[in-house]
Amino acid sequence: MYELILQAIIGAIGGNVAGGLLKKLSLGFVGNTLAGLVGGGAGGFLLQMMGIDVPTIDPSNLSMASLLPNIGAGVGGGGILMIVIGFIKNLLGK
Repeated sequence: MYELILQAIIGAIGGNVAGGLLKKLSLGFVGNTLAGLVGGGAGGFLLQMMGIDVPTIDPSNLSMASLLPNIGAGVGGGGILMIVIGFIKNLLGK
């Protein structure tokens, strides 16, 4: 459960970073945040579905070994989903 919360929050950050770097695909602050939340939460799930181990987070014993893969999944998932939605929005807007 902690993994999903961390991945969603970090995904929101990843969505906004991707939106800031790719201005033409940006969905605005709220859109980037929402896409990042969903993408971040889905990022870890998809990695596990592909057989990549994303360790669970134990709040009583936090370590970088458990945090870094979850942060990576959140940032990656949030940024990628924001880019995909921004690309589709641009295609439909033309």
